Amino acid sequence: MATNRTFTMLKPDSVEKGFIGAILEKITTSGFRIVALKLTQMTKADAQAFYAVHSERPFYGELVEYMTRGPIVAAILEKDNAVEDFRTLIGATNPAEAAEGTIRKLYAASIGENAVHGSDSDENATIEGAFHFSVREQF
Repeated sequence: MATNRTFTMLKPDSVEKGFIGAILEKITTSGFRIVALKLTQMTKADAQAFYAVHSERPFYGELVEYMTRGPIVAAILEKDNAVEDFRTLIGATNPAEAAEGTIRKLYAASIGENAVHGSDSDENATIEGAFHFSVREQF
């Protein structure tokens, strides 16, 4: 059964380039309601834990370095069919392959610096949201 919430992070490249406002506007004008939001910075241990599923992949070390190099914006979003609709909104991981008008087509520089994270399943949305937000931080 699909939930109505998903998790996203605006990655360090988005924050560094000043895209926070534009990306959040794109999210809200696409019908998502922000139910939790914070500017934060992941520690190395945070990034290693968050991306533990990728620990055996060759890009894991680079991913951890990238995600800890500066602040991120973490958010929980609410909308009917949230996970699938948000994955459509952000576009393909490779911005060159992303559909026109998607967040990654507009704001990502490369596969490695792809602007934004979006949960890939309802289960992961719940896990990832709980990683960054306590229950009392969600509205």
